[in-house]
Amino acid sequence: MKLSRYPETLAVVRLGPGSEVPGWAESSSIFSVTATATETSVVCAARSVPTKAAARRPLTAFEVEGPRDLALTGVLAGLLAPLAEAEISVFALSTYDTEWLLVPGADAERATEAWRDAGHEVVAAVPVSPAGATGGKSSHPRSGKGSKK
Repeated sequence: MKLSRYPETLAVVRLGPGSEVPGWAESSSIFSVTATATETSVVCAARSVPTKAAARRPLTAFEVEGPRDLALTGVLAGLLAPLAEAEISVFALSTYDTEWLLVPGADAERATEAWRDAGHEVVAAVPVSPAGATGGKSSHPRSGKGSKK
């Protein structure tokens, strides 16, 4: 499998249930909002996250080459096993097209080595701005920022 390593430093931020996405939550190569009945989590660029926020950072993102067929099985298991053996924690996200694996920044090199040792290819990614980007600020409809009127 081929993974692309992104250069940005990311954070996973825990917000309260039903929270709006704060204006400081800047998009990056990946920007994700996940809401449940008990919390709202935001994956965003770490640079603007307040120091007092409940956050896990710094994180480095690896994207699995896609698009991937949603019917495939064992994709995450095959990528997580080498990290488990190397005792590297991971925060996994999936999109419609692919998977993203976020590892602690201090462990990014070890994760790269673990994947390569397991036969996976890891390359440097070149971040791409999404179509309709709003200058780095969130355009998520719940944020109240960057929305078009």
